[in-house]
Amino acid sequence: MEKTTHPHPPQTLTLIPRHGGIALSSFPPPLPPPLLRQTLPSLPRRPLPPPSHYRILRPQAPAAHLRPLHSRHGSDPEGRSSSSRSPPVVDVDLGNRSYPIYIGSGLLDQPQLLQRHVVGKRVLVVTNTTIAPLYLEKVTEALTVGNPNVSVESVILPDGEKYKNMETLMKVFDKAIETRLDRRSTFVALGGGVIGDMCGFAAAAFLRGVNFIQIPTTLMAQVDSSVGGKTGINHPLGKNLIGAFYQPQCVLIDTDTLNTLPDRELASGIAEVVKYGLIRDPEFFRWQEKNMQSLLARDPSALAHAIKRSCENKAEVVSLDEKESGLRATLNLGHTFGHAIENGIGYGQWLHGEAVAAGTVMAVDMSHRLGWIDDTIQERVLAILQQAKLPIAPPEIMTVEKFKDVMAVDKKVADGLLRLILLKGPLGSCVFTGDYDRNALDETLRAFCKC
Repeated sequence: MEKTTHPHPPQTLTLIPRHGGIALSSFPPPLPPPLLRQTLPSLPRRPLPPPSHYRILRPQAPAAHLRPLHSRHGSDPEGRSSSSRSPPVVDVDLGNRSYPIYIGSGLLDQPQLLQRHVVGKRVLVVTNTTIAPLYLEKVTEALTVGNPNVSVESVILPDGEKYKNMETLMKVFDKAIETRLDRRSTFVALGGGVIGDMCGFAAAAFLRGVNFIQIPTTLMAQVDSSVGGKTGINHPLGKNLIGAFYQPQCVLIDTDTLNTLPDRELASGIAEVVKYGLIRDPEFFRWQEKNMQSLLARDPSALAHAIKRSCENKAEVVSLDEKESGLRATLNLGHTFGHAIENGIGYGQWLHGEAVAAGTVMAVDMSHRLGWIDDTIQERVLAILQQAKLPIAPPEIMTVEKFKDVMAVDKKVADGLLRLILLKGPLGSCVFTGDYDRNALDETLRAFCKC
């Protein structure tokens, strides 16, 4: 298959390592500033350089010494220091829709953290059959202790990606309507990524929008899906095709919930942690290479660092590009291939992070075939995913045609063109582009599929 040409070559967004900032480029010709403003509306707050030579826009100190843009110690809404037990806070800066991410041990035992974000007197906790016996009572107590005017309802959904659909979502609406919740009610997502996505979508749609809070209990949700306001459900033809961008009031990450997380789920979350190092934070990637065994052994300080650094990275990206017009799409490294795997073998057969890990290997393979990265980067990616005990290839039942069929309806397709996140340049650099040799994609698919 020959490289597709277009009268107006697709925009390419290039991400330089976190200590270098962000650069934009296109191949060729360069995009003039007016078009760039149309395609990346969140970036013009920074002056744009001449169109012929987009360089680094936001120089920073080396990542090892970097203080995050939106990170602080705990405080009350007025900014006063609260108590010695206040957790670290990462802020997602979205103007009047900004919100804090609280990270620490024992946060469910600090009821003021939740209560300050509850609107009205009615709360609906959305959870699943696995998490409810472990944490529902504790969360209910945290919402109501010293606050007798608040009433808490709950809806317990079946556990698993295969239930992330319209039928299950209707159970949330049924409960909300049966208990006569109103627009001042607050939904609370208590669980992993599936629960967070469905609860957030329900909150966005119920009465055209009620407040909600994220309490993620899996590493995957803590480092990725609970932050940034992506909500939704799956469709038989593709993952997360139905949903909305809808931000929570806060994200409360009690790292103690990881004590009950199965090893396989922990490894699944590490796939998203690795992603941040590959696309924008090379110092973080080097830290992961040195500390992977500590993460797998659930060392509290290692996990806390990985969660906080991941949230800092995602908060920075979301603050610049909330609705994925360009920059935020780079957070989907490996996801286009990974979502095809999840759909192709049936939702729930592989965990999301397992599919993303295999998808990341495929994206890196394609980047290498294009000549955009050297052998060393490819080898390091394989090594770190193997350290994490994650898959480095799709299941054998996946075919080239199955990949292509599912990828054709991926959310990043624009005007019939499949755009991908690929690594390019030194570690920590990537591009979001549709301008690549189609032969490289075909070669990658054939290399990983038997037919």
